[in-house]
This record gives sequence, C-alpha cells and structure tokens, in this order.
Amino acid sequence: MAELAEQTAKLALNDKAPAKAGKAKKGSGAPAPQIERPEFIEHRNRIFEELYQIQQDKVAKMPREPIVVTLPDGSTREGMSWETTPMDIANGISKSLAKRLVIAKVNGVLWDTLRPLEGNTSLELLDFETEEGKTVYWHSSAHVLGEACELHFGCHLCNGPPVENGFYYDISVPEEFGRAVSQTDYAPLEQLATKAIKEKQPFQRLELTKEDLLRMFGYNKYKVHLINDKVPDGTSTTVYRCGPLIDLCRGPHVPNTGNITAFAVMKNSASYFLGNPENDSLQRIYGISFPDKKMMAAHKLFLEEAAKRDHRKIGREQELFFFHELSPGSAFFLPHGTRIYNTLMSFIREQYWQRGFEEVVSPNMFNVNLWKQSGHWDNYKDCMFDLEVEKEKFALKPMNCPGHCLMFGMRDRSYRELPIRFADFGVLHRNEASGALTGLTRVRRFQQDDAHIFCMQSQVKDEMRGALDFMSMVYGTFGFTFALKLSTRPEKYLGEIAVWDQAEQQLRESLDEFGAGWELNPGDGAFYGPKVDITIRDALGREFQCATIQLDFQLPERFHLQFRTGTADEMSGFQRPVIIHRAVLGSVERMIAILTENFAGKWPLWLSPRQVMVVPVTGVVYEYAEKVKQQLHEAGYFVDVDVSADTLNKKIRNAEIAQYNFICVVGAQEMEEGSVNVRCRDDVGTKAKGQTVPVTAFVQQMDALKNAKSLESKLA
Repeated sequence: MAELAEQTAKLALNDKAPAKAGKAKKGSGAPAPQIERPEFIEHRNRIFEELYQIQQDKVAKMPREPIVVTLPDGSTREGMSWETTPMDIANGISKSLAKRLVIAKVNGVLWDTLRPLEGNTSLELLDFETEEGKTVYWHSSAHVLGEACELHFGCHLCNGPPVENGFYYDISVPEEFGRAVSQTDYAPLEQLATKAIKEKQPFQRLELTKEDLLRMFGYNKYKVHLINDKVPDGTSTTVYRCGPLIDLCRGPHVPNTGNITAFAVMKNSASYFLGNPENDSLQRIYGISFPDKKMMAAHKLFLEEAAKRDHRKIGREQELFFFHELSPGSAFFLPHGTRIYNTLMSFIREQYWQRGFEEVVSPNMFNVNLWKQSGHWDNYKDCMFDLEVEKEKFALKPMNCPGHCLMFGMRDRSYRELPIRFADFGVLHRNEASGALTGLTRVRRFQQDDAHIFCMQSQVKDEMRGALDFMSMVYGTFGFTFALKLSTRPEKYLGEIAVWDQAEQQLRESLDEFGAGWELNPGDGAFYGPKVDITIRDALGREFQCATIQLDFQLPERFHLQFRTGTADEMSGFQRPVIIHRAVLGSVERMIAILTENFAGKWPLWLSPRQVMVVPVTGVVYEYAEKVKQQLHEAGYFVDVDVSADTLNKKIRNAEIAQYNFICVVGAQEMEEGSVNVRCRDDVGTKAKGQTVPVTAFVQQMDALKNAKSLESKLA
C-alpha cells in the first residue's frame, strides 16, 4: 500500500495546457481517428472479475432466514434474506410496476432493485416520476455516456453526476485523438450508447478496499486523486460495472442499461478538474435520457421554446443589456433594460412604504474585520473581492446583513422600536468562477431587494406572516405559482434546542395560517436558524428559487445586539433580537432574466420598456404624431414615433416585432378629432384595424391597466 501511495502521489493534476471546448486543431472537421480499445478496460475487468467472484461466494454463504417486507401502505410481503430483491417484491405486486421500477428505498436508504435484502425492512418502490428515481435514472445514464466516451475517445473519465436536467461526464481526451470534443462526436457517442442500451448490460455492484481501488484505477490520475481524497485508509467503497465500463461510484443504479429507452447527447463545454482553474482543463459532455421516447420528443420541443425565450437572446434583440469581456459577470443595462430594472425596484419600494420598511444605504466596502466578526470570512472569503487599502485588507460586500447589524447596534434600542425593518438595494459583488457566469442568472455584480427585520421572539410569527404575504403578492403580480418548504434544524447548529423548537413552531403556525400548503424539509435549515425556501414556477414549468425567509440567532450574538425589554431580568433588562433575512426578487438581475423568459419578451404594460409606438399615416400628420407622443410622455409612458420612410404596414409590423404594447396609428381624421387608432398587442381582434379613442380616454385606459399591473395589454 505504501509503494502504491508513493506512485500515485507523483501524478500531477495540472500538467496539461488548458483547451477550450470545440476549439480543435486544423482539420478538426474531419472524422474522429480510429481509437483502439484502451488496454485499461481489460485491466479493470480482470480485477473486477477476480474480486466480484469472491463477493458472490460470500453472499452465497450468508444464512437464509424468513424476512418481512413492509410497504408504505402498511401491507407486508414475505421474503428470504440474501435472496429476495426489491424487484421480486415489485413483480409480486404487478408486472407493470416492475417494468417502471427505477430504484428502491430500503429503510430510508436508496438500494439497487436487484440487490438482495438482508433482513426485515421497510420498502419503497420508486419510478422515474419521483425526484429520487429521476436522479438515479440520469446517474445510470451518465455511466452509459462514460462507456461511450471511453470507447470513442480512448479517454480517461473524471466524474459524471446527474444534474437538474440530465447528466454530464467530464473527460480527459488523449492527445492522440487530435482535437477537442465537437458536435461531430455526438452521433458516434449516441450510437455507442444505443448499442449499450440494446445489450441490456446489468449494473453490477462491487465493494473494494482502498488498496484494490488504487490498483484498479492506477492508470487514471483523476480517479486516484478522488480515491485518495475521499476514501480514508483502511476503509472501502463501491464500483459499478456495466458492459466494459467500471467506474468508482456509490450508486445505486437501474437494473440494466435496457431500462434507458431514449438517450441523447445535448452539448459540450470546457471545464476544470474539481472546478479549479489550477487543475487540468477537461471536456464536459452533457446528455439527457427518458424511459419513453415521447418524453424525449417533448423535452426537445421544450428546449426549442426555451431557446426562443433565452434572456440573452431577447436582451440583445430588445437592446436591454449586454456583457463585455472588460468587466466579466457585470451587466451593462441599456436605457430600455434600465427602465425594467427601475420599475421593479419602484414596485418593491411601493410595497416597502405600505409594509413599514425603512430603506437604508450602506457602504460597499468594509474592513475584513467585519466579515471575520460575522463569520463570513472563514466560510465565504473565496467568493469575495478583497483589496488592500493603506496596508489593511478590505472587501467588497457580498451581502448586506453585517452592515445592517452595525446600523442596529449604533445606539441603544428599545422594545418599543421593534420590529425594525431595514431594506437595502446596495450593490453586491461575489467572485463567481468565470466558467459559472451565465447571462444574468449568475453574475458578479448585482443588487437585491434585501431586507433584515430585527424583532422580538414574540413577533416572529407576525413578521413571517407579513413576509409570506409580501412574497405572495409579488409573485402573484408576475403570474408565478410557488411552493414552500420549511427547512429545520441541521445536525450542526448554533443556539439552544428550545429556542429552535419555538422558532420552528412559529414558522409552522405561520405557514399553516398562510394556507398555501407546504412541505417539511428536515435538517436543511441554516446553522444559524430555520428557514422557509420558496420555489417559483414560470410559464414553461421551470422551477427557480428566488425568495428566501430565514431566521437568524447567530448574528445578534456575534454583534452583541440587544434591546431594552422594559423589565428587569437576569440580563439586566436586555435581550437579543431575532433577525429575519428576507428577499422576494432576490437578485434583481436574475429576476429580470426569469421574467424575460417567462414573458418571452412580451412585457406587460406596467413593466414594459416599450409601451406605445405612434405611427403617422403620412408626413402631413408628423406634427400631430409628435404632439400625441408628448401627451403620453407627460402621462408617464415610454413612447416612440416612427417617422421613417417605411410603408404604414411595415411600420406597424416593426412595432409588433419590437413588442410595443400599443400601436397608435394617426391620420387626418385622428388629428381632427384629437384621437388615436389603437391596436393592442395582446388583442388579436384589433390587429387588422384598431379602435379609435380620444387621447385622454386612451391615457385613462392605460392608467387603469398600469395601476392594476395587468398581465395582458387589452383596453376595456
């Protein structure tokens, strides 16, 4: 073992120059070179066969005893230990269930469906429609992709996890392959995957010691690093085999590759091993799979629609924002994009005024001693931008809460002042990795509708109810549906259990009274307090987490925050406040991305950066068209006039493409009457010929739509 460890320690993870995905050498359009079947495949298989037989012999010698299997509905099935499998139980219930079965859960632990049960157990049978079933299905599909990659590229595999919509594999392509991964590789990979699926290769589980793992994967420096880093000396973990692929994996998996019906390679990109730019540059290949070909077809249609709605595409077309390499991860909001940005912030400010929030402005840069006191420096400093000022280290703020604690603590506070609700739109900076930056959804510079409520324990329930109502009103205005989860005390937590129990009970009562339905998410609270996670669903059914409502017992302790209780007690009349962290929009940048895609660039009137286009029929009425524009501008609307040389129909069509909510056509009759002929973007009946209304009446109708924040631009 010592000799093996010495050999593997010499394997460097940064001995290759970075290679961008798809940036191939000259002639990269040519077919991939013929790669011989890598020798390491046979090397792995020899070790697997040797040790798998030993494992099977051990299982054969285990004592067989009658066991009772309890299903979720309370019914029971009889079985035999070390023989009966979850698949046997499924077949005993119905053949259709067994066919759909992806994975089992044994005593709360995910379990291979063909792995024998070892004793009395509770059993859940999960198909693809469950979250855990989907995760396992895509994890197994990643192994099929890994098998195809090894055979096609002759590559070394790194890691291949399931992700939110599919799976990927990071691979190290050998130099003899001659180029980086490109789209020309997708078809050959899919052909190899289809072959593996048709062969119905079983997923076989084998437990190995660390020494045997290093012997099996000694050819692959990435696996060696993972083994040395993740598997303690003297312990073991598992590998799984399907066909020629054997990979380091905790599992579990589907019964065999034949359970995967539809498989597709979707895209590729560059990545770094372990996400560290100091390590080797790798190639990442993404895939998707489904148990039904109709689901694959529906998914591809979904992707086509999502591509049309991509906020980066719409942002360019509507001139809302752009990015530049001289300031990566920081959006340049153009005038029309800034209109949306400011409207969202005004919307939230109106609610702050009505709901008793006080807006504050706090510094962008703090001495790192603040972040050390708050605890962020130890856990978050790699995500912060720091700089030296007069020989002392400072950092740009990634969040507002420590600064708000300084504001609360700047003088004595009385219980009569509570709750205090500080709201802050201050600019935040987070040092996201360059490879993680994605349009407006992942940026380095952003603003939040961030607020912190300082209150007494007895006020938590009311404040939570107010926060939930605030969230519901905002999301309802956007037309979003949402789901709520209560995340409770984790294993590592700060404070007393009695305080946690009281806080969690208050949150439960607040959620129950809110009446929207919620799920319990045990053990997933922050270490400083329980929280409510809110997930929204957009027009395409995609889920996003934007809003958060968190209780915090830690920061008041760290910053020694207190308020006078008005009574003499053991703390000399002082108590610690509770802090409620809450945001509804979350990052304004990210919310604009979500709204752009949700509305597909067809902004509702109140949020629209292009509300009215005035189209004069002839040059004779240009002056009147400008007058109408001025009237609407003075009424508070974003208005343009098209005085180009285009035909009338062309002008109208251009305005429709630009997604103006209303197109006002004006001619001699409208000039004489002081009216406009209005075509509504969202009212098909007005497309051919609009309705003629006085300008003053048109303004009143728009005011009603704008004030109601209607999602449709239809006049009454």
